[in-house]
Amino acid sequence: MLSTNIISSSLYLIFLLSSHLGHTICQSRSSDKTIILLAGQSNMAGRGGVINDQWDGIVPDDCSPTSSILRLNAKHQWVVATEPLHRDIDTNHTCGVGPAMSLAHAVVRKSFGIAEVGLVPCAVGGTNISHWSRGGHLYNQLVRRAKDSLRDGGTIQALVWYQGESDTLLKQDADSYKRRLLKFYLDFRTDLQSPMLPIIQVAITSGEGRYIEEVRQAQMGVDLLNLVTVDAKGLPLEPDNLHLTTQAQVELGEKLAHTFLQFLPGHVQSNAGSFLVQNDAANNLYNNFLYTALIALILIVLRLQ
Repeated sequence: MLSTNIISSSLYLIFLLSSHLGHTICQSRSSDKTIILLAGQSNMAGRGGVINDQWDGIVPDDCSPTSSILRLNAKHQWVVATEPLHRDIDTNHTCGVGPAMSLAHAVVRKSFGIAEVGLVPCAVGGTNISHWSRGGHLYNQLVRRAKDSLRDGGTIQALVWYQGESDTLLKQDADSYKRRLLKFYLDFRTDLQSPMLPIIQVAITSGEGRYIEEVRQAQMGVDLLNLVTVDAKGLPLEPDNLHLTTQAQVELGEKLAHTFLQFLPGHVQSNAGSFLVQNDAANNLYNNFLYTALIALILIVLRLQ
């Protein structure tokens, strides 16, 4: 009778401890803000729904505000994200819908382990790749906002880069684009002290000049670890034949989310979305605890026999 009571008590204790530890692990995982940096020019800043410098104000459901998606505003404060996402960053232009809200919605929806996404808008319309060189205003602002985004906790999981339309105007800019872009990526990773920072770049589908294909080939020719290209070619454009429509931005955001989830450890894509594989450090700790507790219980039983 005593043996039975001891075994029952031991099992109950293991149950309580495992429940508490499992709950703690889930809290730890979900409370870590997933931070995504956004940089580039107008199609990243968002011109969806903007015609003749007027935004139509239409926000698709995939871009609607929710408490699980935040943005770092111009004052470096986390607030609930709303379109236009870049309105206080790209202040000299009329902003509309961009790809980032759709991206964030898809990440939260498809990923079991991500409960909060923090978006850091840094894109500015009409900028050449040379404007993003190390030491320049836009580059310094990107680095500063990236570092400030970490003050309240979280992890920078990726840089999403959509730029190049302005570099289609002059042949010398198109010819030097690959070299400049590679240097930008390497410099940024170095200054962020994150040499393997995932980078998702968008291959342009439009441009201000005639050298669109040259810039596209330069983008696709950059060879770096943890760099993936999402092609915007074929997505519908506004009447200006330069900027993506609102629906195109939503579709691009979905593509970016699919690519982003490939970078996350322990996530597997499926037709229904993604699910968390039990192989991260927290889950290993949890499994090791249960295994140790089971061995201890077996030893108790053997001692009592």
